Amino acid sequence: MSIIHSSISAIAVTMLCLLMYSSCQSPTVTRVPAPSQKAKAQYGIVIHGGAGTILKKNMSDSLENAYHQKLKEALTAGNIILKNGGSSQDAVVAAIQIMEASPLFNAGVGAVFTNKGTVELDASFMDGATRNAGAVGGVTRIKSPILAARAVMEQSKHVMLTGEGANQFAILQGLDTVDNSYFHTPRRLKSLQRAKQLEKKDNSSIINDEIKNFKHGTVGAVALDKNGNLAAGTSTGGMTNKKFGRIGDSPIIGAGTYADNQTCAVSCTGHGEYFIRYAVAYDVSAMMAYKGTSLMDAADEIVHQKLVKAGGSGGLIAIDANGNVAMPFNTAGMYRGFMMDDGKANTLIYK
Repeated sequence: MSIIHSSISAIAVTMLCLLMYSSCQSPTVTRVPAPSQKAKAQYGIVIHGGAGTILKKNMSDSLENAYHQKLKEALTAGNIILKNGGSSQDAVVAAIQIMEASPLFNAGVGAVFTNKGTVELDASFMDGATRNAGAVGGVTRIKSPILAARAVMEQSKHVMLTGEGANQFAILQGLDTVDNSYFHTPRRLKSLQRAKQLEKKDNSSIINDEIKNFKHGTVGAVALDKNGNLAAGTSTGGMTNKKFGRIGDSPIIGAGTYADNQTCAVSCTGHGEYFIRYAVAYDVSAMMAYKGTSLMDAADEIVHQKLVKAGGSGGLIAIDANGNVAMPFNTAGMYRGFMMDDGKANTLIYK
């Protein structure tokens, strides 16, 4: 009996010692993803080519196919960089440059005309890792405004340069410059003429539905690379028939473009004045950071509720650190597409 009692005591002492030892050690925590958690994409790129009254009944099959092909070309250009381990910054620039060089979009070649019959271009760029950013506004001679915006970020102490000063800065950086006529297209000239005619008929034309559509049309890209870094860029010709050096949201960090590795990367398109007033691009990031809202829920609430309630129209594209994608818009259509690490280019135009 005493032997049994002694054995039990010995076991109790041993267990007590083990318990005391364990309590002094740092606990090891194994984090197990929730069963419903989406597998993280290694990399991905999302692009847009503008939002507005884009209706299938007004689109020929050949033109619709041309848009899909150009969007796929832009996605592929960015995806190749990401697949080979390149940066999200390089991918964003590569995709946007494809669209800047196409007359299909309101950026670079094919940008809309100002009231004076010239083209003035805006662009912005942001790095999600450092939250450094650069932008140019009202430039007239820079062949690739998105390159100029990135140069401002990397080669200057500033965030935004405008007008002739921005042109001169680009020249000093060795960027390609062109005559303003390089950007001109007959299609955009007709849009200017139509806008001026409507303006004569209606002094309150700023709220005319057709003229409101002239505000839409911008290109943008957001990307996530293999290192987990996000980047965003936006480039535009602005609004048809714009006056007095008007600049919209596209070159405004926080309004038209935003990127933060902790949340997401965003590029916007639409009625710029509303996107500026409501800091739309930053608002998506802020909802994620301060409320823990998912990317999709944040983007949807802002585009389909906040903007609609305020009277603003347009859309945005976004990607987060897990490769989740959002592309909401409250207009009839938005040229858009995405390509993840599966290598499949997905392009869409209508709702």
